[in-house]
Amino acid sequence: MSRRPAADPQTVLTVRPVDAAQHLAFLRAQRSASFLQTPAWGQVKADWRSESLGWFRDGELVGAALVLYRQLPKVKRYLAYLPEGPVIDWTSEDLRAWLVPLAEHLRGQGAFGVRMGPPVVTRRWTAAQVKDGIADTGVRRLGDLAPVERDQVGARVVSQLHELGWRPQLAEGGFAAGQPQYVFWVPLRDAEGGPLTEDAVLAGMNQLWRRNIRKADKAGVVVQAAGPDTLDADLAAFHDLYVHTAERDHFTPRPLAYFRTMVRALGAEEPDRIRLYLARHDGDLVAATIAIRVGAHAWYSYGASSTEKREVRGSNAVQWAMIRDALAAGADVYDLRGITDTLDADDPHVGLIQFKVGTGGEAVEYAGEWDLPLNRPLYAAFSAYLRRRG
Repeated sequence: MSRRPAADPQTVLTVRPVDAAQHLAFLRAQRSASFLQTPAWGQVKADWRSESLGWFRDGELVGAALVLYRQLPKVKRYLAYLPEGPVIDWTSEDLRAWLVPLAEHLRGQGAFGVRMGPPVVTRRWTAAQVKDGIADTGVRRLGDLAPVERDQVGARVVSQLHELGWRPQLAEGGFAAGQPQYVFWVPLRDAEGGPLTEDAVLAGMNQLWRRNIRKADKAGVVVQAAGPDTLDADLAAFHDLYVHTAERDHFTPRPLAYFRTMVRALGAEEPDRIRLYLARHDGDLVAATIAIRVGAHAWYSYGASSTEKREVRGSNAVQWAMIRDALAAGADVYDLRGITDTLDADDPHVGLIQFKVGTGGEAVEYAGEWDLPLNRPLYAAFSAYLRRRG
């Protein structure tokens, strides 16, 4: 998130298209921005039309966004979607100055509505709190626990969005890509902002995670990042394991072509933007993952694991390799991406949270996704369309 000074209320901000080079140059100057806001992501989401936008103040580029446009069926009008964006000064006390010119531009592009996901945190919970909440039969959701932190910037953003007519959304249906509101982070810096050591990160993990990492090492699990010479073959091996994982865990896998496009587009943008990791035991692929990094924010994006040889703990080994590389790259945070907010021990989703909680990090709530209707009849029809699909 950009931390530039808030705009002077008397200073006019303008929004206009920028080319990919300008967009990327702006992101390179930020400590953190979502990979979903990079120009390359528009190439990955080829079924959406994409546009890079810039905010200008006195000729200076002070904000940027990737906008994805999805056409309504049979009507030449669009939902304009800014996943985990835009990258603007969310600390501003005058978000109207930033968001009104955005809406005006998008209306001119034929948008009937705007959906965005402000990259601002509202609440945090420690791993210990989450663990205790799962064990407590009186606690069913994260919101039942008092957070360890309520972010003032996040609260102000939510308040301003309500005042400006934006509507909070639940991720639903397949029309928009619905990014997670709750994620799990492993902080890689201490309270003073200094980088943590590998030993310090390990010490923050629970005993089971530390034991599993040692067990994988002792069993001879070898984790390697795919190189350019073997990338195609390694990506195919990852996808085979990913399809196996999807069948076991009952989710719909993406096709291999999607991952080929993703690796090619993001990899061309920055040499260390995306990496494929493979964990092998005696030559057998036991786990594989995809990691992405923009600035000081590193993500675990996709993962796969074998049903066989689970006792060698390849999943723990590959996660530890990604965390170590994020530390070496100077990242502030290792982001394990989405969790549900359920803490009900009988909920089938709670196992994923328990796996991530073992890293010793923190559960983080974002402000979530918000809609702004620009054409109310079409927006109402769009909402009804989503309800029918859901």
